[in-house]
Amino acid sequence: MEKTIFEISKMDCPSEENLIRMKLDGISSINHLEFDIANRKLIVFHNGEIEQIEKSIIELSLGGKKISTEQTDQPEFKENTNQIKLLWSVLAINFVFFIIEMSTGIISKSLGLVADSLDMLADSFVYGISLFAVGGTLIKKKRIAKLAGYFQITLAIIGFVEVLRRFFGEEKLPDFSTMIIISILALIANGICLYILQKSKSKDEAHMKASVIFTSNDVIINLGVIIAGFLVHLLNSNKPDLIIGTVVFILVIQGAYRILKLG
Repeated sequence: MEKTIFEISKMDCPSEENLIRMKLDGISSINHLEFDIANRKLIVFHNGEIEQIEKSIIELSLGGKKISTEQTDQPEFKENTNQIKLLWSVLAINFVFFIIEMSTGIISKSLGLVADSLDMLADSFVYGISLFAVGGTLIKKKRIAKLAGYFQITLAIIGFVEVLRRFFGEEKLPDFSTMIIISILALIANGICLYILQKSKSKDEAHMKASVIFTSNDVIINLGVIIAGFLVHLLNSNKPDLIIGTVVFILVIQGAYRILKLG
């Protein structure tokens, strides 16, 4: 058996891990996958050639790069029997916050919150695809992934159109206090999701702290909406909200592109 180590520079949180797992599903030469999110490393235990595995990882556009390959003895692989239960938990949290942020974003007229809700929906798609494809065929999984990806892109494009409409038209200022409060709650929710997923893999406190730091995309988005809320209030302008909304819509489209790459 061989062990190949990959550096995945854009693997920030468990949703990227799940994308990689789904992408590599069905490659018969793979025996086991080990993820080190804190150090952004993936270890693949496999038999035979690595070319197909490497090609699939690169296709995801997550900054995957092969570091080394070496022979290894057959290790003892421990499967996590609670994986499905954990996936349902984080899917539920992400979907609930999608509804909360979408509804409060519409009510408070904040495109930042609306965009962040789509980011939560994107994570829900990733976990949902894994769950609903359990026991199903690879073709079924790819079909679900494509539908999710196109739906996500459609919502993001609608968001871009709304950004342009508000930028060139007269619009009431978004409620900055709602933006700040809901984004803080979303930040806490992201932390809870990370904890739920990571606690099954390692009880090492330092590893947990490092993993929290490396959930950069979700953290940056939440902090961005919070800062935009303060700027809306200080500048008496909706432009900060439109800017952060645009940035997040771009990230949502990038996420949808990675989901489509599963096919």
